[in-house]
Amino acid sequence: MTVKAKNRYAAIIEHIFMSKYTKGAEELTFEREDLERAAKSLRIKLPKNLGDVIYSIRYRTDLPPRIIKTQPAGKEWVIEGRGRALYCFRLVTENRIVPNEQIAAIKVPDATPEIVSIYALSDEQALLAKVRYNRLLDVFLGLATYSLQNHLRTTVKDLGQVEIDEIYVGIDRRGAQFVLPVQAKGGADQLSVVQAKQDIACCKEKFPHLLCRAISAQFVSSDQIALFELALDGGMVKIVDEKHYKLVPGDQITAEDLATYAHR
Repeated sequence: MTVKAKNRYAAIIEHIFMSKYTKGAEELTFEREDLERAAKSLRIKLPKNLGDVIYSIRYRTDLPPRIIKTQPAGKEWVIEGRGRALYCFRLVTENRIVPNEQIAAIKVPDATPEIVSIYALSDEQALLAKVRYNRLLDVFLGLATYSLQNHLRTTVKDLGQVEIDEIYVGIDRRGAQFVLPVQAKGGADQLSVVQAKQDIACCKEKFPHLLCRAISAQFVSSDQIALFELALDGGMVKIVDEKHYKLVPGDQITAEDLATYAHR
């Protein structure tokens, strides 16, 4: 996204927020048409993809400084869906999903096809491909997992349209079955608790008989991937488990490495 587009999106979101904000407010509802009204009022060329304005502010960039200044200590504004073409600025407790630099990486033989590695970029699709080819969800969760669909776009009651980066189904040795929504972020994009909550809500509505285990994936580097299992606890998204996997040629995994993993 260009700097010009970034500034344009921020200006639109800031205009909507400030037109509705009053001191002490914790929720500010707005609709998709407010994006059009804001662009017209600011004499800004309207983006062709209105949804990208919301996506950008949620995952790629910080909120405009004027909005951040209204946040009380320990709180932050997030943008949530509220139904079809409806959104809400909501004040929540600060909550970040960020790879822990102190976690030791587990070496995994890199099974990514060489031609994919040659052309893969450090973005969401490359990350999803590496997770899939290396069966990292199987390793992380101890399940047999199967990719069901990429970019599942659907609507959820009270949330409106949601999109899951990739969705898996899985089964354990007892026969219990699972649905596994995966949120993937590469480059400068940030993992989002808002998206995690939407993924969980979507799976509970669309797959009510399956156990939902929400997963987030983030590149730590081009060959190292952090995986998180997330769950709702008291309405907040919490980290249940985090592991880092380093994809390496098989001959770079030593006997010492294997002995360490056996007793870790």
